[in-house]
Amino acid sequence: MKHYDLIVVGSGAAGLAAAVYAGRYKLSTLVVEGEFGGETATAGVIENYPGIPAIEGYELMRSMKKQAQGTGAVFLDAWVKEIIQEGKCFVVKTEKEEIRSTMVVLGIGSQRRHLNLPNEKELTGRGIHYCWTCDGPLYGGKVVAMIGGGDSSVKGVNFLAEYAEKIFLLYRDTDVRAEPINFERMQKLGDKVVLLPKTEVKEIVGEKKLEKIVLSQEYNGSFELPVDALFVEIGFDPDQTFVKQLGLETDERGYVKTDAHMNTNVPGLFVAGDMTNHFGGFKQDITAAALGSVAATSAYEYKKNNPDICVSHDKPS
Repeated sequence: MKHYDLIVVGSGAAGLAAAVYAGRYKLSTLVVEGEFGGETATAGVIENYPGIPAIEGYELMRSMKKQAQGTGAVFLDAWVKEIIQEGKCFVVKTEKEEIRSTMVVLGIGSQRRHLNLPNEKELTGRGIHYCWTCDGPLYGGKVVAMIGGGDSSVKGVNFLAEYAEKIFLLYRDTDVRAEPINFERMQKLGDKVVLLPKTEVKEIVGEKKLEKIVLSQEYNGSFELPVDALFVEIGFDPDQTFVKQLGLETDERGYVKTDAHMNTNVPGLFVAGDMTNHFGGFKQDITAAALGSVAATSAYEYKKNNPDICVSHDKPS
């Protein structure tokens, strides 16, 4: 069984930043990618990453990966199925192979929230979507709706405006919580965008594809709104895939508890990015990358202070 100093699980901003730093610390490092780039890879144009005025999310992640490879990190295109502790070592099991490591950095981010309405699952991909950069171009000249009142939903509206004929933005509050620059861009779209505050989706109607949605408030005298697509952008919950498996401590919302150095209650296991609530509700690529670099630094210190804690003669070549 191959043995690495560090296995990084996840290839979003947190995981890739951890890999960059781990490589520079001369730790033998394997990144098990999962879904390459995480949510950032489908985020469209990013304009608030310092030093880069504007870049596609996928390109930013690809650049980070190339940088990590340049420091010596090895990448495995696979999904982690299980992580177990074997003495003072970790064994990471994928669908392809099992690999041992002295330390693990979890950077698997969060999972998109769903509406949890009848018919939602059946019509996913048939009018119900969770990635506007992926599926927005399919609806050229169509009428679509976006649900969510945050910055991501407003960025989504601005993106969809390049394709759709009309866009409805539904949100539960009275105001939209978006960066001013993104909100101003949306305002410039004029009557192409219809804002529906204090409005929720109560029903999803359609058989083979989405036909209409039922609203909690009337619009133009009707609770029914015919749309060709509904994009759901209502936030995320922390991914808890390995929480119970590894006995990780979490807060009341499911975020993994860490100290300031990304140490968890499991020695040798660090988390980074959206799995932890280190910066509260402020979750950005730059914060994820920062936490990834801290986690890798802590891993380096852990290995230096415990050089023989997990010894194996089967090091990767």
